[in-house]
Amino acid sequence: MSIRVIIVDDQAMVRAGFAALLAAQSDIEVVGEAPDGRQGVEVSRRTRPDVVLMDVRMPEMDGLAATRELLSAMPAGAADHRPKVLMLTTFDVDDYVYEALRVGASGFLLKDAPPADLIAAVRVVAAGDALLAPSVTRRLIADFARQRPSGAFRSGPARRLRGLTPRETEVLELVARGLSNQEIAGRLVVAEQTVKTHVSRILAKADLRDRAQAVIFAYESGLVEPGSAEG
Repeated sequence: MSIRVIIVDDQAMVRAGFAALLAAQSDIEVVGEAPDGRQGVEVSRRTRPDVVLMDVRMPEMDGLAATRELLSAMPAGAADHRPKVLMLTTFDVDDYVYEALRVGASGFLLKDAPPADLIAAVRVVAAGDALLAPSVTRRLIADFARQRPSGAFRSGPARRLRGLTPRETEVLELVARGLSNQEIAGRLVVAEQTVKTHVSRILAKADLRDRAQAVIFAYESGLVEPGSAEG
């Protein structure tokens, strides 16, 4: 079954290039395009894509506002039809990376990334995982450090953190530090599938949408302090 994608970007050349690249893949179908966030929301609701490639800065409605409206306006019980949003950004990562992830983006991709990275990114987020380029992750943590003084955390996430087992807490900490499932498996000397199971349980117990939200949760709960990430 093909991955249904729409492309939301105010540059026609970018839309055309990405559309041609993705449409050439046997497992990806480009089902719509839009030049701004407002039209992007409308096209998404009409075409019900699996993945929305969303530019960050656009006229009429920017990518952050569009992502918030697209994902928050879903009616109850429609979660299965909620698209994954992959934000497209420049090398100078925009100031609201943290907020974009909070409102529902599943990850970020730099616009100058190699074509293979774009194709892989669509497949990754369509499968339910999150995609955070290392540079974006570093900026996310830096933004968090500016917004929350060291030692400050929210009581809600802290309470939810106590619902995890010691091993789940350990896995969450490594996820927040930027390690992949494979790297976590190597660190803990367990099978990669075991790590995937732990991550799934963490998401379910803490009521988190994906890996991106898990990273934010780890910081908001006080489990990981800004500046302590690896890499």
